[in-house]
Parts: sequence; C-alpha cells; structure tokens
Amino acid sequence: MKSTEKEISYAITNSYSTLNTLSSSTKNVWFVCHGMGYLSRYFLKYFKGLDTKDNYIIAPQAQSKYYITSKFKHVGASWLTRENTSLETKNVMTYFDSIFEQEQLPDGINLIVMGYSQGVSVAMRYLAKRQLQCSHLILHSGGIPEELTAHDFKFFSGKTSLIYGINDEYLNDERMQREQSKAQNLFNNLDIIPFEGIHEVNTTILCNMV
Repeated sequence: MKSTEKEISYAITNSYSTLNTLSSSTKNVWFVCHGMGYLSRYFLKYFKGLDTKDNYIIAPQAQSKYYITSKFKHVGASWLTRENTSLETKNVMTYFDSIFEQEQLPDGINLIVMGYSQGVSVAMRYLAKRQLQCSHLILHSGGIPEELTAHDFKFFSGKTSLIYGINDEYLNDERMQREQSKAQNLFNNLDIIPFEGIHEVNTTILCNMV
C-alpha cells in the first residue's frame, strides 16, 4: 500500500480559562501552562490561594483532548507528542499569540510565566520563539526542551525558578541533575527549589512567589 501524507491549513477555535478579574488594581498576570491530562479550568484550582485583587491568571488549554480513563468519563489534554512536533509547536505558538492579543494586557504589568510538567516545554518554547519578556519564569516538575540554547534566552532578563519534588516518580536523581544542568546553562538568575513531595503542583511555593 502506497500512502501520502499531506498538510492543509484551516482556522480552528479553542478555549482558555481565567481566574479573577484584570483591573487597574491587578499587580501580577500569570500565564500558566498545565501538564498532560489536565483541562485548563481545573488547573486554575492551584492558584486560588493567590490574592484575588493582585493576581489575574490565564490558563491556556492544550488542544489535543482525550478520555483519560477506560470508562470514558474524565477528559484530559496534551500539548505535544513526538508526532509532527515542529508543526504542532507552531500551532501552539499561534494559539498563545491569539490569547495575548485577546487579553490586551496593560503595559508595564508584572508578567509571570509558569509551566507545569508537560507545560514546561510549551512555556519555554513560547518565550524563546517570541522573545517574550516576563519578570519570572517558573519551571515546575517538567523537562527543558533539548533544542533550546543559551542564545535563545540571551534577551531574557527575568528571574527563573526550577521547582521539583524530590520523590517525583517521573524525575529521578539523574534526570533532575540533567535538568538542573540545562537550566544553569540557559539562565543567569536561577533559583533551584526542591521540595518534599511527588509529581504534584506545590501551591505553597507558588503563593510565595509574589
């Protein structure tokens, strides 16, 4: 059988979720990328401990949704796979562009970008490809894309925090040493923050970031 794979371009619609209200009293805007298996509206629960007047949270929604149990009850989503990664990354970048265009963030707002687990890769790629300046880049329990280099973040003047649980079942000691080394090569202003825990969002650390 001889098959041919072709490509087309078409317009799609995707959702995203926000928490709190963007107003003149807002001090911090968080752009937070969830991990695999999440939906953005549920991911927002980890940010409910932040002051509602000071913090506005934007959670983009990974486009590839699937049932995460055999009973077809719960739905999750994934950002990228090894299939057509380059093309899918471009789609994610365009989607993120649309969110920022829609939100019209005020000039001078304190922007915090956070990726959790699989969300680390899309958050970092977006900053690098768009040279998006933010005050704080938070990399929580995820892997740094291999293709990114120090040159990609030469523009970046913000702070970076690398957070991980020391009992994370997906990140053994060897893997975390490798991720720490990559982060140290990419960023000058870097904090490495391990915590007692597994592969989970550490809300206490996040709340202490502002």
